[in-house]
Amino acid sequence: MSTPEELESRFTLLTAVARYDELRIRESLSAPDEDGFRLDPDIAALTREETLELLALGELIARKAAYGRQLSVRSAREAGASWSRIGAALGTSKQAAWEAHGRWIDEQARQHRQTGSIGWDDADATAARALAGEPDDSPRTDGDTA
Repeated sequence: MSTPEELESRFTLLTAVARYDELRIRESLSAPDEDGFRLDPDIAALTREETLELLALGELIARKAAYGRQLSVRSAREAGASWSRIGAALGTSKQAAWEAHGRWIDEQARQHRQTGSIGWDDADATAARALAGEPDDSPRTDGDTA
């Protein structure tokens, strides 16, 4: 059975997206239209396992994208971006961006406590929280306006 955890070791974000697209296209082209005719009768419908793989890939992609987004937030803070600018880039408020990043840091620390290897140890999590600062903070002056 396909689960996001099982697929994690088999796919990078790029290869997961490629496989997801392949399955979604097949699913779309093999689905019957409103008259009950398949758009492309030469394309086989997805099997149950492929449908479950499609669902698991969607979740895996969302997880990997969220992780990458938070790494980019951290990079933006390291580069001196204010939370106002980060929030704007994410299409949200500075407060919401800061809170989401804080939850991500907490999750990294939780994972490390559970596994001892995945995620961030206490020192890394403390450093990440210091870099994140508060929603009104800018790590360095870069011409940003808060």
